[in-house]
Amino acid sequence: MFIHLGGDMVIRADKIIAILDHQSTGLSKENQSFLSKQKKEKETVLISDDQPKSYIITKDTIYLSPISSQTLKRRGETTTILLEEEK
Repeated sequence: MFIHLGGDMVIRADKIIAILDHQSTGLSKENQSFLSKQKKEKETVLISDDQPKSYIITKDTIYLSPISSQTLKRRGETTTILLEEEK
């Protein structure tokens, strides 16, 4: 299944490693360190000109999304429910 990250960006749900809230990165030194390291190692894609609300981390890319981490989480949960119903 796919998750819409905002703008015209859609990625496979199983490619997502983590979704971080943009505001939480300012609260934790561990989050800041992790994100800083990931930004150096991976391509960073700004999905829209709007203020980023979340970071979506995949194996090769970090997406800065204007959609909140909670909304993306719900979209991921909906995907899981649909997959379970298909079985």
